Amino acid sequence: MAIVDLAELLANLSTRLDPERYVWASVATVPGGWDPVVTVVESEGTTVVLREDDARALGLAFEFPSARITLEVHSSLEAVGLTAAFARALADAGVSANVVAGFHHDHIFVPWDRREDALAALERLEADARG
Repeated sequence: MAIVDLAELLANLSTRLDPERYVWASVATVPGGWDPVVTVVESEGTTVVLREDDARALGLAFEFPSARITLEVHSSLEAVGLTAAFARALADAGVSANVVAGFHHDHIFVPWDRREDALAALERLEADARG
């Protein structure tokens, strides 16, 4: 069941670092056969986040090589304060973050070379919430 209570969410973040390296690109449309992990339709084009190897194979121009950290806690889409809490923890560590909220989990994309720093900051946030 999805959790709404912020204290419970923070105490149970359960971070998971994906070993894949992801990149961001903007395309007019997403052709069949592509396998992005994120798509966002914007007026300027469709943003896709996909594995760097796939982007290279497709010949895409891309930016922001990143790691994906998934918060395994099943957060409610109506929970208040979770994004602010982990964004503050990452900002305090000097790590930029791009967040995608799925139905079950939040996914945080951080610079590839700062992934360990980001993971440590999130683990500290969880430990602090546990007391």
